[in-house]
Amino acid sequence: MAGGNVYAIPYTYSDMGLIYDRQQFSQPPQSITSMWDPKFQGRVLAFNTSSHNFSLASLARGGDPFHIAAADFPLVADQLVALRRNVLTFYSLPEEAAELFREHSVALLFANYGRQQLKQLQDAGADVGYVIPREGALAWLDCWAISRNARDPVLAEAWINFTLEPHVSRALSERQGLSNTLVEPVGMGPSAQLIWLRPVEDDAHRTALWQRIMSGDRPPLQEAR
Repeated sequence: MAGGNVYAIPYTYSDMGLIYDRQQFSQPPQSITSMWDPKFQGRVLAFNTSSHNFSLASLARGGDPFHIAAADFPLVADQLVALRRNVLTFYSLPEEAAELFREHSVALLFANYGRQQLKQLQDAGADVGYVIPREGALAWLDCWAISRNARDPVLAEAWINFTLEPHVSRALSERQGLSNTLVEPVGMGPSAQLIWLRPVEDDAHRTALWQRIMSGDRPPLQEAR
């Protein structure tokens, strides 16, 4: 909403929590920093993305995920170098992550695709759990909107209303594992903190630094600033 007017209708969202192997954790992981835990070295999967990973590293340090101060960039970059050294690898697709999870006895997975990945692993028979870490979880929200020059706004409104009927929203969650906007997902308590994605301070800078980190080249201090 803006100025009291409704411009878009939310219908689905996903929080990017942590998926963990129940056999390797005596209790669910509580913090994002579990991804850096040396006892899980080589058994952590993270997502190959620049922006989200800088946000996660900033959160792990107690900072703002979307606005990293210039003076803090070297420290956040160092945090990501340490993550690169601790993970098995960085995946790109959920199917890739599921295969790596099963084949390499992965303990912990950053679920960039959220509960979709949880459902995928559970459907494959994996004994996994899902948590929102105490620092919060990055999250995206999908909305329906009708453009100003839509040829049939009445039909568009009927479609939006249909997608928000309980049986349709329920099917979205049951079939795809996505959260819907009518019912809270199982295990999502009132204290769970979702950090809705926002523009970052300098996406191009994050991308350039991430490419250096992924290449195995530690970013020089002056470039990280």
